[in-house]
Amino acid sequence: MSEREPPSPSSAARALPSFLQTPQAVSAHTHPHSTTRFNVGTCGLDRCGLCDRVIDVGSEWRTFSNEKAQKDPSRVGDAQNPLLNGGDLTTMIGKGTGSASFDEFGNSKYQNRRTMSSSDRAMLHAFKEISTMADRINLPRNIVDRTNNLFKQVYEQKSLKGRANDAIASACLYIACRQEGVPRTFKEICAVSRISKKEIGRCFKLILKALETSVDLITTGDFMSRFCSNLGLPKQVQMAATFIARKAVELDLVPGRSPISVAAAAIYMASQASAEKKTQKEIGDIAGVADVTIRQSYRLIYPRAAELFPPDFKFDTPVDKLPQL
Repeated sequence: MSEREPPSPSSAARALPSFLQTPQAVSAHTHPHSTTRFNVGTCGLDRCGLCDRVIDVGSEWRTFSNEKAQKDPSRVGDAQNPLLNGGDLTTMIGKGTGSASFDEFGNSKYQNRRTMSSSDRAMLHAFKEISTMADRINLPRNIVDRTNNLFKQVYEQKSLKGRANDAIASACLYIACRQEGVPRTFKEICAVSRISKKEIGRCFKLILKALETSVDLITTGDFMSRFCSNLGLPKQVQMAATFIARKAVELDLVPGRSPISVAAAAIYMASQASAEKKTQKEIGDIAGVADVTIRQSYRLIYPRAAELFPPDFKFDTPVDKLPQL
């Protein structure tokens, strides 16, 4: 008996359905007539039976609507934290709630072993404190990340031994804000932390020396838009205050004065010349400076007030009618 000859390629092609007779390789994943069945792990074509294996990337557990407020059990483990030394590879056992979690004496059957080092625990506590402080003053994530990196460098160098970690974290947050171009005052950082302004200032100088880094000098323009926005002043007053502060610095009218006090005095002068007048106390509460500080800076720039306003400023109160403090 003669052996049966295999079908020729042309006859095999004629045996396939017309929608499969293509020169390219056929894949069930990309074909428009495919059906995916995650319960059996296959993706097949309905008309010819071509089948590919698939992996279900969905949740391992079902999440019901009444459990949305609780933790989602579809994934376990925290996100990777490259700042910790292996802290992302540890497993923390949660507190048991059922009777099977306790022995006959009432002790927990499953307890965490102290696998996290003391340095990682200290850094983790500092990272939580930094995140809390940043949330209170609405700082973005990139500043939090920079602050965490600064704290890790200082902590690993052990150059600030004897200083509280909370004080170091507050100083790192102040440095990160200045390096990212959104500086905050010491009083603003002090208001969201439990550390005194003097201690934050000391740690700030020690960190700059230890890390051999520097920060840009703050100017009046760094705070002007935020202060005016918090005071509810219009754009015209903000631009006038910025112009006044910059002109006063260029004419050397406020030698030795901090940019914050100069900005506060410029805002006071611009607001008094406009229809949106603000008191010294209102400006001082936002800028974090005392009323007497605003008055001292204002007295230095008042004699040359006519030269400080921009040419296109619309006066509601003339320059000669501005208050003389």
